[in-house]
Amino acid sequence: MSGRTDEELEGVSLLGNQRTSYTFAYNPEVLEAFDNKHTRDYFVKFNFPEFTSLCPKTGQPDFATIYISYIPDIKMVESKSLKLYLFSFRNHGDFHEDCINIIMNDLINLMDPRYIEVWGKFTPRG
Repeated sequence: MSGRTDEELEGVSLLGNQRTSYTFAYNPEVLEAFDNKHTRDYFVKFNFPEFTSLCPKTGQPDFATIYISYIPDIKMVESKSLKLYLFSFRNHGDFHEDCINIIMNDLINLMDPRYIEVWGKFTPRG
């Protein structure tokens, strides 16, 4: 099996970029996608143990591990862009449940996967 051509990676600009800029405000525009080469159903899974957002009431940081599992259709999310996207929640003030739904909605809008599950294991607050 051969690797991907430059044409297949069109639209993927963050991977390999040595001048990565980090966004400190919620930014779904950082997400990038590429074409799925496989037609069978299979899971793609990501675990992000360093997710932080802000409590909308106190402004204090909330910490979580975010788990994303999806069965791709035509598009797949590029993992570096996903990492930068999740990092963009660092100064975003929302409840845990809202953050999870925002993440899932943004990934659905990007990829339109056959199946997706997003959940977070948040540390206690208060």
